[in-house]
Amino acid sequence: MIISHGRRYIFVHIPKTGGTAMALALEQRAMADDILIGDTPKALRRRRRVKTMQAAGRLWKHARLRDIDGLVTPQQVASYFVFTLVRNPWDRMVSYYHWLQAQSFDHAAVSLAQSLSFADFVAHPQIGESIRAGPYGSYVQDTTGAERCDAFIRLECLEADLAPLERHLGFPVALTPGVNASDRARDYRRYYDAATYDRVGRICAADIARFGYSGRSDLSF
Repeated sequence: MIISHGRRYIFVHIPKTGGTAMALALEQRAMADDILIGDTPKALRRRRRVKTMQAAGRLWKHARLRDIDGLVTPQQVASYFVFTLVRNPWDRMVSYYHWLQAQSFDHAAVSLAQSLSFADFVAHPQIGESIRAGPYGSYVQDTTGAERCDAFIRLECLEADLAPLERHLGFPVALTPGVNASDRARDYRRYYDAATYDRVGRICAADIARFGYSGRSDLSF
């Protein structure tokens, strides 16, 4: 997450959507009072400053908009340019699974990814409930539950979707591909059969419909 009072924007970093590449691109032009929350180099150098800040929720790289209440005012949330990245849910699920396999912290999802095949991981009720409970729009809701987002930037449509952000900033944003990438095949379709593909489609139906992601027309099982 990045809060820039100087440039009047808030970047909300949804997990496994390419947000680290966005954070790295933005911190190259960071202002002195920008609040950088995460594990990028400049954010790590400013971590001590963040530890002294008070907010409604946990201040970490994947904090939601409502978590920073108290750190920013409702008026700032309403007037700043709020944006986030979103990603094809089928691709994101593959990335999430492989990222979890490489982790060592104590969490049920880590244990499931490290003990189950991808198909069984996707079929596990706990995973489905977790993903379904966190659609992309939920990350940019304020404390009243109202959605506050000026741009949902699709990872697959960067050139077009970055335009509103670049107009606000007044400079181009160049994302380096592959930053923080999981150890996996690049083509997510290799990991799916018909049943697993349909299951992710049901779990993520709201995001798929809202952001125009395709169904099985590009796959053959």
